Amino acid sequence: MTQKKILIADDEPNIVVSLEYLLQREGYAVSIARDGLAALEAIEREKPDLVLLDVMMPIKSGFEVCASVRGDAALAHTRILMLSAKGRDTDLAKGMALGADDYMTKPFATRELVARVAEMLAKDRP
Repeated sequence: MTQKKILIADDEPNIVVSLEYLLQREGYAVSIARDGLAALEAIEREKPDLVLLDVMMPIKSGFEVCASVRGDAALAHTRILMLSAKGRDTDLAKGMALGADDYMTKPFATRELVARVAEMLAKDRP
């Protein structure tokens, strides 16, 4: 079985360190991007199975990265779980309208995030 690849795109070091540890412990291959431009480049280069995409990042926002990924047919298989401190209904609706597969508001329980990641990766993407 091929190891699933996850990109963590977030500029908050504490979140990145804890998520990287947890996801590696679950057996995923994890890579990191610290801003939106680096995230987009990593997605194009590494073609991860899933991206944990922070909404508020330097250079390009998570919303911009999500829209770019969904506009590229070669990246259509990429699942996107948006992470944000923005918890308003309009923020969630915007993320989902841009093509995110799921949306979690910070702070979140890391166990719940790991469970959602496993659930998302278990589903076949159309």
